[in-house]
Formats: sequence, C-alpha cells, structure tokens
Amino acid sequence: MNRSLALKLGAIALLILLLLIPLLMISGMIDDRQQLRDGVLEDIARSSSYSQQLSGPVMVVPYRKVVRTWKHNEKTNARYQETSLERGRLYFLPERFELDAKVQTELRARGIYEARLFHADNRISGHFSIPQQLGIDEDFADYTFDSPYLAVGISDIRGIENALQLELDGQRLDFVPGTQEEWLGEGVHVTLAPLDVRKANELSFAFDLRLQGTGQLQVTPVGRASNVTVSANWPHPSFIGNYLPAQRAISAEGFTANWQTSFFSTNLEEALSNCVARGSCDEFKSRSFGVSFIDPVDQYLKSERAIKYALLFIVLTFAGFFLFEVLKSLAVHPVQYALVGVALAFFYLLLLSLSEHIGFALAYLLSASACVLLIGFYVCHVLRSAVHGLSFSAGLAALYGLLYGLLSAEDYALLMGSLLLFGLLGVFMVLTRRLDWYGLSHSKSTKPVKLDVEGMGHE
Repeated sequence: MNRSLALKLGAIALLILLLLIPLLMISGMIDDRQQLRDGVLEDIARSSSYSQQLSGPVMVVPYRKVVRTWKHNEKTNARYQETSLERGRLYFLPERFELDAKVQTELRARGIYEARLFHADNRISGHFSIPQQLGIDEDFADYTFDSPYLAVGISDIRGIENALQLELDGQRLDFVPGTQEEWLGEGVHVTLAPLDVRKANELSFAFDLRLQGTGQLQVTPVGRASNVTVSANWPHPSFIGNYLPAQRAISAEGFTANWQTSFFSTNLEEALSNCVARGSCDEFKSRSFGVSFIDPVDQYLKSERAIKYALLFIVLTFAGFFLFEVLKSLAVHPVQYALVGVALAFFYLLLLSLSEHIGFALAYLLSASACVLLIGFYVCHVLRSAVHGLSFSAGLAALYGLLYGLLSAEDYALLMGSLLLFGLLGVFMVLTRRLDWYGLSHSKSTKPVKLDVEGMGHE
C-alpha cells in the first residue's frame, strides 16, 4: 500500500522520537557507571591517601609581650599603670625555597576499576633570613620569646612514607606530627633551638619527604624566591594551579616541569598576614601550583560525548534509507527503519560495556564493526541488492570513523562536525537536485517491501 510523502516523513520522525527513549536509558547508565567508578576511586583514596598539597616550611616564633596601660583613678585623681600579658606568634617565610620531586605512579585496582596513585620523593631545601630583633621596632625589652619551630602543612599526613628529619646547619632534628597552626591544617613541625634575637640569623634547612597521594600533587611556593622541579614517569600530566611551569618537557617516558616564582608574583607575605590577622586563609592556600596525574582516556567521558551524536547518526542513517527509497523506487517499511535504529542504539551499549574491560579505542572498533556488519547484512536483504547494501555499509563505517575523529580531536570537534554536516547536506542536495518532490508523493512506481519471518524483501 502506497503512502504519501508527508505520512512517510511523519512516521520516520515518530520513530526517531521513540528511539530517544533507549538512548536516554543508555545515557543514564553511563552516568550510573561513572558514579560507581568515582565511588570506588574515592574509596581507594580513602584507604590510602587523597590528593596532596605541601605548604611550608614556615618558621613560627611564639612570644609573650608585656602590655602597659596608663589609667586614671577618679577618686584620687591619680594616674596608675596596669600591666597585662599578651601572647602571639611571629611568622617568617623562607628567603629561598627549593623542591625537587621525583614521582613514580602505580595502579591500584578494585574489581574492574583502577586508581592511579603516586609516590613522590621530595628533597626540600632553602634558608631563612631572620632580621635583627625579629623585625620588631617598638620597645623590644617588653618581649619574651619561646623556642621557635618549623611547620610544614601536608594535606593528608597518611601519605608520609618516611621518618622525617630536618637538617639545620649541621644538626639533625626529628619532626613530630601536627603543625601547631590551625590555619596551616595537617602536617608536621620540629622545634628549634632558641634564636639569638639581638642579631640577624641565617638558617639553612633541608629534609627529605617521601609522600604518597592520589590524583594531584600541589605545592605552595613559600619562598621569597621559589624553585620547584617535578619529574615523573607519567606521560600525560595536567598542570594545575595559579602558575604554569616556566619550562616543561613531555615524552612517552614521562615529563619534567620547573616552576620559578618570587614574592612579586605570589604576594605571599601579604596573603599570610591576612590569613593570620583576619583568619581568612583561602587566598594563601590558593597560591599554589602542581600537576594532576589524570588518565586522558576516560571511557565514560568519551562514551557520554559519543552518545550526544546518536541522534545525528540515526537521522543520517534514516536519510540514507530515504534516499534509496526515492532514487531507486523502493519502499522501506517503518519496522525496518526501527530495527536499524535499535541496532544503532545498541552500539552505545556495546561501547560502554566493552570499554570497561578492553579500553575505549578497541571497544569502539569492535562495537562499530559489529553494528556495521549487522546492519550491512540486514540492509542487503532490505534493499534486495548486495551492491546497495555494501554501499550503505561503507557509508555507515565512514560515519563511525568520523565520529571517532570527533571524539579524539576535542579542540576541533565543532569545526569537524560543521564540515561533516555541510558536506552531507551538499551530497543530499546533489543527489536529489532533479527529483520531482510533488510527483513523488503521488507516484505509483515505488515497490513496497513486505517482511517475511526471515526479514527478506518480496514484491
């Protein structure tokens, strides 16, 4: 039975809308699997250690100050002096700060999910320039100073893998847990010998810190001049923070990056003063940089991006069917449209399930090949021509290849997609340039294809 062109196009549009239902279900499944993966990675990090941020060392000098206040006695009309004791702390950042980190990464698996951990061998060194009288200009005799200490903030102290010892001017001092500073967070500190505050002090320090973490390693450049070098066996670094490395070299074996900052670029002294005086330390903690050890092949992210093109795939495939109908005087049943559309939707389900086990690239190849072979076999019978079926399969395979190119070239995805659509529109217009669309809807020449139990077409 012949149908009008408008009725056929309406049926095709309705099928496309109905196929959005399984596509939305598969998209929801991608989100669920991604959340499950993230939960497992979070659990692995919780069992080992989270991302790491180093802040320090900072020298802290506790003090007690005698505060004298003159008051007036109204009864005796005499002045008298009251004294009180004020406690506080002075903070000093290093004049020079250097960190040399050598990082090795490893995979920890739980089920089918893997988390990437890192082990950083850090050599931290530098020196402090403590001014005479600790920079205090007022009455110095009112001050009494306790033993200073060095505090180092480490965001997750569970990742410390060695016994920390400070090398200070030929001495070796043991670190103990805790920074003694709430604004600095978790970490370690070491108590130093009392300073001779009547003169300037130059203190050179160094210590080794082996640190384990997950995901990111960040450093706060606390020195007036800071030099940080990180080298790792990970070839896909993502540099993060407020400062990009001054030099970097990335190869298949790993990367090396170097940062150089100064107080002019970080303004860290003012940030520290605001942190101590106002209790607002976000500015101080945000003046950091580092590297994220991320996996560039996130199968869930790529599967999510791929399914965004599903509607385009279905429309283009149905457009190909429609071209065969109008150019070859064949009639394709809406059920045949629907079966091919369902096969296209199953591609994304295959892609998701296979990519969790064999990687995205191989999963894409196998899923696309299976769909092209299945649809090609079916279309050969629907169109009653092996040549037409193979031509259709070749076009579908080319579309899958173009889709993979779109997924791989993220920066050029819009450009490639625009050129693809424009090119396909041009092909459609060229092929139908002589077609009489008014006569098509009243034509009696199209031969409908009936379905038997084997899906073969008969007149």
